[in-house]
Amino acid sequence: MLPAPTADDRAAWSHIDAADLLARAEADLGTPWPQPLASQAARVHRDGDRSTWEDAAFARQHRLSRAVIAAAVTLEEHWIDEVVDGVQLLCEQSSWCWPAHDDVYEKSRGVLADVTDPFLDLGAGEVVGQLAWIDHVLGAQLDARAPGIRSRIRHEAEVRVFRPFIERRDWHWLGLDGDVHNWNPWIHSNVLTAAVQLHDDPEPLIDLVIEGLDRYLVSLPADGAIDEGYSYWWNGACRALEAIDVLEHVTGRMPASIEALRASVSFPHRCHLGGEWYANLADGQARPRVHQPWHALHRAARSLGDADAAAHAAAHRGLPASEIAGLGRLVRELTDPEWREVAVVGSPLPRDVWLPSTEMLLAREREGSPDGLALVVKGGHNAEHHNHNDIGSFIVASDGVPVIVDAGRPTYTKATFGPERYSIWTMQSAWHNTPTIAGVDQSPGREFAASEVEVSLSEDVSSLALEIGGAYEIDGLSWWRTAALDRASRIVRVSDVWRGSPTGATRLNLVVAGEVTPLDSGVRIVPLDGAMPVVIRWPAGIRCTETVRELDDPVLSDVWGERLTRLELDVSAREDAWITVERDIVAPATSDSEDER
Repeated sequence: MLPAPTADDRAAWSHIDAADLLARAEADLGTPWPQPLASQAARVHRDGDRSTWEDAAFARQHRLSRAVIAAAVTLEEHWIDEVVDGVQLLCEQSSWCWPAHDDVYEKSRGVLADVTDPFLDLGAGEVVGQLAWIDHVLGAQLDARAPGIRSRIRHEAEVRVFRPFIERRDWHWLGLDGDVHNWNPWIHSNVLTAAVQLHDDPEPLIDLVIEGLDRYLVSLPADGAIDEGYSYWWNGACRALEAIDVLEHVTGRMPASIEALRASVSFPHRCHLGGEWYANLADGQARPRVHQPWHALHRAARSLGDADAAAHAAAHRGLPASEIAGLGRLVRELTDPEWREVAVVGSPLPRDVWLPSTEMLLAREREGSPDGLALVVKGGHNAEHHNHNDIGSFIVASDGVPVIVDAGRPTYTKATFGPERYSIWTMQSAWHNTPTIAGVDQSPGREFAASEVEVSLSEDVSSLALEIGGAYEIDGLSWWRTAALDRASRIVRVSDVWRGSPTGATRLNLVVAGEVTPLDSGVRIVPLDGAMPVVIRWPAGIRCTETVRELDDPVLSDVWGERLTRLELDVSAREDAWITVERDIVAPATSDSEDER
């Protein structure tokens, strides 16, 4: 039995307040079910569009999840029928694999899934996990209303998931080549859930899941950092935590290597800038969607005794339950009495965070408050998972709101994870807060990395110094960058000193969000969300130009609004430069020489 009450447990389900979910489920009734089409799947290989098919497939699953909750709360027959319709549609869907992941094109140049050779990916895992939770919660009701539907679920799970999982052991996400990433726990957790609920002899599957999870767990660094970034914690380390919770509940067994996973529970709040804003290194969004499974973090933090992580999760207790993160997570959120009763508290907001495995420093003016300035700096290398070419890049926030920013990533397409990845502007170092040296930007690859990294944390000043010249394919280059938050002066200072760069145009790039006004040797920026304005200054004589990037992709514009601005400081004639950032409590006068910027 999965660790949640079935719909037969009326004490658990009848009192649940799911008015928002039920209202949206009511709006679904009588409307056509979302239908992912073959022509939409083929677009992945025609024009790179993966969202059109995925949006329809996700909408179908979300509608089904809403219906499941309505059925479990009310036990009304029309909701059971709605669930049966959704289950049957999933069982009839030719493939559960997201088309962008399927290997059929590489094998045969086919643009549609091969139903005789199912590909086990994130999508297939999510569907089989959803069906397992439906079978658990509404099994008795399905038997009474639609005899045979549960047998169909088991048949499809066997053909599309269990058999491929056992018979084919060359899945890249297993990490047998040493490259282990978030697909591993994401898929293994869903396979485990399905095996427990839908398979007559789950032990061989459970053994393989434990073996695979161990491979992920031993890859985690001791500091608990996730190189894929904050957004991917939820579908990486969090999935592993949820799998272990199910495993312990069902079997009493545990993977061998969980110490680093314990440390990872602190990663979300250690990336938190304030409010809805996070340090969004790699492919994450600086303002992620709010529908994260906070109860899963809270449950893990409770189990592991991490009070700060539990407090960060509890700060989000008032958000309405959502189907977006998956049915299993929704069921557990609604039926977890400890989560329902937890008091809403503030996020911990530590003063300093240093993660040596990813070489990321986050420093704020004082612990427990987003007020004032915060600084994020990263070293690392340019072959991290979901990598951007961003060695030495930094973020500065005012009142927890990023002002000098990391743009994040746009909508995923076929190009995002292929050889064209670094043709995407958000992945390039020129659109991060890094230098462009003699016209050369950073290169992808493990060898392009920071070196001689030195962190210093004190009451007055927190700083990170690093050599970033190794991130550029320029022989003989030495480029030292030091970024510091001076709490005594309430100022951020980023200093660069370089030697050995070839002749050519060299500039410091600063990507900023908000309203930009020119000053003499600087700019004033009014940030988003009403945060206090800041002034950025640099040495006299450095010419600044602007490039405005209009944002027409909602994944970016939902975070930053209509545009981002890149400030380009021409330092071609210099061997050193600096910028300072301080909050501007009284607005200064603007410069008349706007055309010189």
